[in-house]
Amino acid sequence: MVHTGLHEAANTAIIPTPELEDNHYDWRARHERILSVKHQVDPEIVLIGDSITHFWEGDFETGTIHGSKEAWNSLFAPYRVLNLGFGWDRTQNVLWRLDHGELEGLNPKIVVILIGTNNTGETNNARANDPDEIAEGLNAICDRINVYAPQATIVIMALLPREESSVHPRRKLIEEINRRYAQLANDREYNFVDIGPSLLETDGTLSERIAFDFCHLTERGYQIWADALRPLLHLHLGRK
Repeated sequence: MVHTGLHEAANTAIIPTPELEDNHYDWRARHERILSVKHQVDPEIVLIGDSITHFWEGDFETGTIHGSKEAWNSLFAPYRVLNLGFGWDRTQNVLWRLDHGELEGLNPKIVVILIGTNNTGETNNARANDPDEIAEGLNAICDRINVYAPQATIVIMALLPREESSVHPRRKLIEEINRRYAQLANDREYNFVDIGPSLLETDGTLSERIAFDFCHLTERGYQIWADALRPLLHLHLGRK
């Protein structure tokens, strides 16, 4: 990607930024709620992400359940979990939230990160980022986690496939990002989990049974994610 202007020359994916979009929920209120409850939760597991993570346990800000409580409970019921998924978030929004206290003072044993898919799109409020920029954003997030939770085992999730067709340009873009994510995880000796192949049909298409809008997961999609994480949780936290 060639950037022509001074503003565009900066990698926006690594510049901490509060909410950028009309999120259909109160982004600031969710952040403040996290700060107010995080020590009460005293999480063993922290999930960091965007709407895909946010909605897994239900969107309590609007009272609408988008995800799957069944898949959530099948995996997380025995554990103390803090969900730091925020709808519409990009890597730069996660950096702002971490810089403003969401992880500070906690001692999670596992941190699971699924972030970056929103960086692939352009809106009136934020430009799209290229794969190298997005990987830099993830790297910066990992640096923050190492500061605030150095004891935690970090799990990097590959970006999930989007769009119905296997030949959609965004699919290729996500493949490029995931190659960088896998390398980052290898270099930093983190766990890397890619559930993408398990979400796709044999012909490479993404079904509405898995992602109802070809982005956000259905109950079946969330169960695939839960099943992929379960061995790691048992390994690092034990069976409860």
